[in-house]
Order: sequence, then structure tokens, then C-alpha cells
Amino acid sequence: MPTRILPAVGDADAVRSVTTLLSQLPDAEPVAPVVDSTQLIDTLARLAAESVDELPEVVIVHERIGPVPALELIREVALRFPAVGVILVTSDAGPGLFQAAMDYGARGLVALPLSYEELASRVQAVAQWSVGVRRHLGAGGDVFTGVGGTVVTVSGAKGGAGTTLTAIQLALAAQASGRSTALVDMDLQTGDVASYLDVQFRRSVVDLAAITDISPRVLADAVFRHDTGLALLLAPAEGERGEDVTDRAARQIVSALRSRYEVVVIDCGAQLGGAGAAAVEMADRALLITTPDVVAVRGAKRAVRMWDRLQIRKAEETTVVVNRHSRATEIQPPLIQKITGTAVAATVVPANFKELQSVVDAGRIHELENKSSVKQALWGLAGELGLVKAPDGALKGGRGAGAFRRRREG
Repeated sequence: MPTRILPAVGDADAVRSVTTLLSQLPDAEPVAPVVDSTQLIDTLARLAAESVDELPEVVIVHERIGPVPALELIREVALRFPAVGVILVTSDAGPGLFQAAMDYGARGLVALPLSYEELASRVQAVAQWSVGVRRHLGAGGDVFTGVGGTVVTVSGAKGGAGTTLTAIQLALAAQASGRSTALVDMDLQTGDVASYLDVQFRRSVVDLAAITDISPRVLADAVFRHDTGLALLLAPAEGERGEDVTDRAARQIVSALRSRYEVVVIDCGAQLGGAGAAAVEMADRALLITTPDVVAVRGAKRAVRMWDRLQIRKAEETTVVVNRHSRATEIQPPLIQKITGTAVAATVVPANFKELQSVVDAGRIHELENKSSVKQALWGLAGELGLVKAPDGALKGGRGAGAFRRRREG
């Protein structure tokens, strides 16, 4: 059986060197190379959605791959696609990097410049390991084999746009539909998820920041199980501690959550730091919440352009959600779409703060009535985003809250 090898190499000269050698290996079946980390993850996710058997046995990651650093990329591949063996190609083959690569989940390391003998030896060994893992999975092993849960980030065009309310209701909708759901407060200095859900818990996302290998037990210790069933990973009570959550730590935390939950909703707030940027970059869906006024729409446009400049996310890969919508406002969703250059969610959230005031003041936003037009819209948005597992039509037309209520009562 031929060994399928997927090179992830960004440098054009390196691509030619790697593909030439791979084509000479016996029983090798090189796959068309991918040029960056995003393309690699997307390609593997697409193949894994069909079957584990469709995945390549070996992935070769070049040290200069980007935008995600090579070691961080290896960690994500190892967490999300454990049946794939990863080889790091690097000019530094010293024991320090070798140990680091193994810690991050690589199965081998090959030094530059490439030699046929070394590459052939490593590929053969890693391919045999991959085949063994797949044989174990086929025998009913409990190793996680999915493409990972769906990660959705919720960011605000400006403060007070409704980011936290949106994130909470999306998570509640997913959880109520039967999907295991984690809600993460990545608004590290001013996060209010705990206040909105009347939670007091001493652990926070900061407790995971310094841990290099987040096991299921460690993750469970940091997560608070809410009465609604949501798994909450909260922002620190002391805002200054948020600086401990680096972009590297955020990537590891998001990867760990993705491997344990079907849906992960992350409240990134309105201020973008390194951790929030990493989350937005890794997300399957990135939402940007705006209100239909000039200041907020300008803020949305500014955020979209900044994400693009920093190579965090392209405008067309971002979805704007219009909150506090009214037919009387001059700024309507089509105009917002034109200004920002993003997609705009078909579901809009109506302006009706009277429905929210009592539960917000009480810190019991999860008790918002099912007949609330705001809740119906946000649960309908969850359906539009594919976050819920429900009968066909259950969340269409803004009737999601009632549909779930009837399902539970029945």
C-alpha cells in the first residue's frame, strides 16, 4: 500500500526540493503541497470529514511554514488528527529542538539540507506508526478521531455592541440541542460571562496558560460546569492577569477545547490582544457584532481591515451580525455588507432591551424567556451557523427557543 505524504512548505525553493525527493521514495504517493498552516488544517479537516482512511499517513511541516509557527501547527495537527504522523523539516537538528518537536506531537525530525536516506528512513518509520494507530482505531479504540469541534469566536465592533450576550445565547442554543458545548471568556481584562450567568469560580483561563500539555483532567479542573450544562472557561477576576495568556497559550487552550467539545464559543470582546487574535485565526466561524449606527459600523470596518493587515482573517471569512436592528434605521444590513466587505448574517437581532433588563440586572441571562424576540433571533442565528443539532426547521424563522422548549416538555 502506498504511503500518502502531504508536504506543508511555504518557500517555493523548499517545495521543489521536498517534492523532488518525495517522488523518489519507494511506495510513496506525494500529495499536492499546501503553502500555509491554514490550508493544511483545512485540507486535513476536509479529508477527515469523509473518513480517517482518507487522511495522509505522513505530513511534512517545513520550519518556515506560516502564519502559525511550525511547532504550534504540529501541536494542532496532533490534537485534531491523531492518526496522522508529522515530520518537522528544520535547519536546527539539535537535541533541544528535537525534544521540543516531540513534546509538541511530532513523530520525527529531518535536518536541512535534506538527504534521501534520512528522509526515507523517517517517512517509513512514521508511516508504520500511522498505520498502527489506524488499525487500533478500526478495532474500536477510544482515541479521538474527529476533525474537532466547531470553534466560533464572537468579537465586538465596539464596546457594548452585544458580544457577550450573543456568545452566551449561541452557546446555550448549541447545548440545548444536545451538543456538548464550551463557552470561553477570552475578554481577558473586562470579561463579564461570569456576571451574566451568576457564577463565582476561582479557576480561569489563566490557570491553563502555563501548562504545556493540557490533559482532559487538567482541562476539567479549570472548567466550571454551569446548571445549563455549559462548560465555562472564565476570564480572570484580576484583569491584569490576562497578560499571562499569550497567543501561544491561547492556541493550545483552543485546540484542547476543540478536541473535547462539539461546539466551542469564544467571547473575544471588543479589544483584540494576542490571545484573542489567535482564537479568531483558529476559528471555523468568526463573528463580528455591530449595531446599525455610524460609529459601530466604522468600528467594524476598522476591525476587519486590521485583521486583514495582521493576516488574522480575511474580510470574506468574517461574518458580521447586526444587533439592535430596526427597520427604521438608515443603516441596513446590505449597506453594512458593502462597507465592511464581509458576509452579513441573514438573522438580525432586534432592538428590545426591555426584554433583557431584568435578567441582565439579576445576572441570570440564561433564564431569558423563550418568547423573547432577542432570544429567538439569537437561537435562530445559532441554527444559521450550524451550531445546533435539531430536527429540520426547528430553528428557522426565529422560532428556535420555542422549538427547544416544546422538545423538552414533550
